[in-house]
Amino acid sequence: MQDLFRVVADKDLENDKRLRNYTYIERDEEHKLDGKGQVKGTEVKTFEVMELYGEQVQRLIQKGDKPLDAKESAKEEEKIQKIVDKRKNESDDARRKREQKAEKERGEDRQFVREVADAYSFHLAGSEVLGGRDAWVIDAEPRPGYEPHMKDAKFLPKFRFRAWIDKDEAQWAKLDIECIDTVSVGLFLARIHKGSRIVLEQTRVNNEVWLPQHVALKVDARIALLKEYNVEQDMTFRDYKKFRATSRILAVEDVQKKQPPIAPVH
Repeated sequence: MQDLFRVVADKDLENDKRLRNYTYIERDEEHKLDGKGQVKGTEVKTFEVMELYGEQVQRLIQKGDKPLDAKESAKEEEKIQKIVDKRKNESDDARRKREQKAEKERGEDRQFVREVADAYSFHLAGSEVLGGRDAWVIDAEPRPGYEPHMKDAKFLPKFRFRAWIDKDEAQWAKLDIECIDTVSVGLFLARIHKGSRIVLEQTRVNNEVWLPQHVALKVDARIALLKEYNVEQDMTFRDYKKFRATSRILAVEDVQKKQPPIAPVH
């Protein structure tokens, strides 16, 4: 099973790379909870997400499931145009340094994802049909004696998860991750409490890649040891359209024109 998860990890990294070839719509719904777990406030935002010059950019298009007014919309267009102008006038040296930094970060991500196979003991729990496709159901528990090889991997033993792995393509289709011990981040500046949970689901897009479909998150945390952060968040991703911006985009309008008419995938 460790070998299987190494394959899954490599494919996940390839999916992340291909995601940069797509624009899509992301809807974020956040519920702030009180000490009794009751909703005390809700915020809903919808974004168009695109890749510009190697940078993922979000354009806010709705608040509370309603379109932005003219002033807010113009502000978002101005934000995007500033990014385009900045990258368009970027020196070769600055671009090279930015790309090298991005590649270093991707390398660290690759190392972290692959280390999951070493950090856990896996158990086949059975099989299920998920989204009309057959999947293995695999439980992962922290492996006793695991020694992390990189700094961020030290948090892995604080979590366990169940994974649904597509049998035909060895892609993860769903992950249910649970925090089983308090996680302290940044010299106790933040603590994520036991019981926090995240469920992630992917969908097959254009018969070539698996991309995010749904994320449900429940976090109970304390920020700077003072402020309680207790939220439930639900994110959905839709309308994937293949798109590759060139390095010579002149305006936001050019970005929009380069999107081919590919049918949305829900």
